Amino acid sequence: MPDKITSVSNPRIRRLVELRKKAKLRRETGLFVIEGGRLCSDTPEEFISEVYVTEEWMKNAPEKETAGFRNRPYTVVTEEVMAKAADTATPQGILCAARMPSYSFEEMIKKKNPLLLVLEDLQDPGNLGTIFRTAEAAGAAGILMSRATVDLFNPKVVRATMSAVFRMPFVVRDDLCADLAVLRRAGIRSYAAHLGGKRAYDEVPLTSGCALLIGNEGNGLSEKLTEAADEKIIIPMKGGAESLNAAMAAGILLFEAARQRRHA
Repeated sequence: MPDKITSVSNPRIRRLVELRKKAKLRRETGLFVIEGGRLCSDTPEEFISEVYVTEEWMKNAPEKETAGFRNRPYTVVTEEVMAKAADTATPQGILCAARMPSYSFEEMIKKKNPLLLVLEDLQDPGNLGTIFRTAEAAGAAGILMSRATVDLFNPKVVRATMSAVFRMPFVVRDDLCADLAVLRRAGIRSYAAHLGGKRAYDEVPLTSGCALLIGNEGNGLSEKLTEAADEKIIIPMKGGAESLNAAMAAGILLFEAARQRRHA
């Protein structure tokens, strides 16, 4: 019989709540919380540390979601306990504590003609999660993020990635300008999405190794990082629009690179 937790004061539940709320604890333990049947079932088994479910979920969830958990240890919790541990207002009845995946910057840039994305200080969880899914779909080799970018393992970001965090290589970096210099030495050209760009995004060749730079939602790219890039490029816009949502801009650039590579 599986363990059962009925108290919201249980130490394991308090720890889950802290993992959900505190980025510092997530970094220290290397663990984060995943919530929902689809996301938990999509998580590679080797990353799953603990599983918590309600009896209702085990009885009523689709077989494709429950199958992976019936033959492994899990803890049953009451609906009240699940509501305490979960981040969503109406939890589905399952959550997991999972180990963070780890990737290498050096391995990213060793790939043949890598398509990289560089994110500076993005703050919106939905944007970051959407960008991860989009980068995976476009065939990107990896994502570099500044230290000030919203925590990738924030529950809202995790949900928005739809498990892409386990498939899209990423690194958090302290000095993106220095990284651009490393990329340049490796033959990887960097393009900053910027209103001051002289060429449009679809006028530059993106079939060789390249890095696409996207900045903070409110302020765009810093002047320092913009100047460190090899070239500024612009997404032409009509009407009164001055800028695009960061995830939208990233998607446009990534899929232009994917289009060019498909026809190269």
